[in-house]
Amino acid sequence: MTKIGVLGAGGRMGKMIIGEILEAGKQDKIHLVAAVEQNDSADVGSKVSGGVKITTDVEAAFENCDVLIDFTAPDACAVHAGLAAQHRKPLVVGTTGLSTAEEEALIAASKKTAVFYTANMSIGINLLLALVEQAAAKLDETFDIEIFEAHHHHKVDAPSGTALAVARAAAKGRDVKLEDSLVYHVPSVGPRRTGAIGMTVSRGGDIVGEHRVTFAGLGERLELTHRATDRSIFAKGAIKAALWLKDQPAGLYSMHNVLDV
Repeated sequence: MTKIGVLGAGGRMGKMIIGEILEAGKQDKIHLVAAVEQNDSADVGSKVSGGVKITTDVEAAFENCDVLIDFTAPDACAVHAGLAAQHRKPLVVGTTGLSTAEEEALIAASKKTAVFYTANMSIGINLLLALVEQAAAKLDETFDIEIFEAHHHHKVDAPSGTALAVARAAAKGRDVKLEDSLVYHVPSVGPRRTGAIGMTVSRGGDIVGEHRVTFAGLGERLELTHRATDRSIFAKGAIKAALWLKDQPAGLYSMHNVLDV
């Protein structure tokens, strides 16, 4: 039985993760021990399961859990990284938008405990990243690389963090610097540059997430696509990562380690 704590329990992802933990707990694999929110959250005090209520006691969460899952805010995540190091407790981080300093806090914590950090918890997306890197390494510049991503109309960042991760995978496969290769396709961009990694973004409706990578050659085209239709895949991925991470030594890990790709 793995005792799990959820940081950011009142958020959309936090609630979804708790739901998945409770479902998986029916098989006696994992148990929800702590659910934590910020002091000003309206969810503080609400009951989530059995005797577990959402509290603000993050110290108790780190003391009583085997592993913790963080879907909070960047500044809170950095604090939690420090607590993970202090208590020597594994930490799964799904929080996005971290600054360089906040990412460095995760790196520092990983010297003392196991830290998992990824731009996207989807198992399928992480397999896509591995495949994109492999394809980019095998196909030369006669194959133009184009990335398309689409999300719902409420998403504020464009391109998505996942789309940038896909672009980084392509650049790594080609052994080039992403900043020298990435081109955003807007009307004024002009003719396509050989070796460029093109990026197109769409926002609309309730699209959960779509990422498509096209390797367009002369006379043939390879397309790799991932479509998310249910946000529960991110919660399932976070739990899979947590169960894997609890047995790992100190270090910084990603879904590539979990999937061994």
